[in-house]
Amino acid sequence: MANVVAVDPNAPASAAASTAEAERAALLTFYRAFSERRPELVDEAVTQDWEDIPLPPGHGLGPESIKPILRAFFEAFPDVHLAVLDILQEPGRAAVRSLLTGTHRGTFLGVAPTGKEISVACHDFHALRNGRIARTWHLEDWFTALAQIGAWPPAR
Repeated sequence: MANVVAVDPNAPASAAASTAEAERAALLTFYRAFSERRPELVDEAVTQDWEDIPLPPGHGLGPESIKPILRAFFEAFPDVHLAVLDILQEPGRAAVRSLLTGTHRGTFLGVAPTGKEISVACHDFHALRNGRIARTWHLEDWFTALAQIGAWPPAR
């Protein structure tokens, strides 16, 4: 099934441009929350009913749902950096390819700190509404991260 994007032919071109700019700003702010280790930036980027898919166990909707995850991640990788490599954007949706790096200095997924560096490929697909992120489908390569810190494959 093809995705159809409705465009109002009578809408001024500047309205479409300003919407695209607002959506791009929300995307970049979302990723800055990681690199700047500032969970509160998520408030500026996502809707109050934002859905994070797959939803982590025990978490709900909206910007508050990701903040504890971010804080725990920042403790595990205090020098975390998330580099946005590509943004493919059209009205109402975007795909983002990024690279997450950091040094394992705190417990991560039950693994004690190793001091080893990780480099994780991330792929996100976002649905945007009113200049904010309304839904995110994400995929990170955590198996590679676990291998990089020596926790995968599990010891036998």
